[in-house]
Amino acid sequence: MYFGDPTFFLLIPAILLALYAQARVKGTYSRYSRVMAQSGLTGAEAARSLLNTGGAGDVPVERIAGQLTDNYDPRKKVLRLSEGVYDGRSLAALGIAAHETGHALQHHNHYAPLQFRNGFFPVANIGSTLAFPLFFIGLLTSSRGPSILMDIGILLFAAAVLFSVVTLPVEFNASKRAVHILETQGMLNGQEIAGARKVLSAAALTYVAATTMAIVHLVRLLMIRGSRD
Repeated sequence: MYFGDPTFFLLIPAILLALYAQARVKGTYSRYSRVMAQSGLTGAEAARSLLNTGGAGDVPVERIAGQLTDNYDPRKKVLRLSEGVYDGRSLAALGIAAHETGHALQHHNHYAPLQFRNGFFPVANIGSTLAFPLFFIGLLTSSRGPSILMDIGILLFAAAVLFSVVTLPVEFNASKRAVHILETQGMLNGQEIAGARKVLSAAALTYVAATTMAIVHLVRLLMIRGSRD
C-alpha cells in the first residue's frame, strides 16, 4: 500500500536530483583530482598546517581507506582523509582536506550549528532507525484512522529530517571556511581556488539532495496519514 499509493511519484524529482548530485560530485572530483596544485602540498600536509594555524593542532590527521570517505569525528577529535586526498597534491585533494579541516575548526571554535547537530545526533539516529518500522506497523494494524504508532513514526522521522536540515549550514560553512583559508594561507592561487570551489559545491549538492529526499519522505508520511482520517 505504501509503495502503491500515488504519493510515491513525489519521490521521482528527489531521486533524479540525488542521481545528478552523485554523478556531479564524482565527475568533478575526477576532473580536479588530475589538476595538481602549484604549492605541491599533499592534502595531509595542508590539513596539518591549517589545523596548527587555526589553533586545533592537537587534532590528528589519519589516512582512511576508500574514495570520498573523508570525515571529521568530533567525538574522537580526529580528522580522517581518504587515501587519494591524504597523499594527493591536486586541487580536489586540497579542497576536500580543507573542508574537513573546516569542520575541525568549527568544533574548536564551538560553532553553534555544529554543536546542535552533534548533540541532536542520538535523537536523529533513533528517529531514522525506528520511524519507518513503527509507521508501517501502525499502517498495517490500523483498519480505521491513523494509529498512535503512525504518529510516533512521523515524529521520529521529523527529528531525522531536522538533523538533515541543520547539516546544510554546517556543510556550507565548512566549505566557505575551506576556500577562505586555502586562499589566505596561499596554498592555492586565484585560478586554483575556482577549481577547489567547484569540487566543494558539487559535494554540497549531495547534502541538498539528501535533505530534499528526507523532506519528501516526511511529506509522504503525512499525506498517507491524512488519507486515513
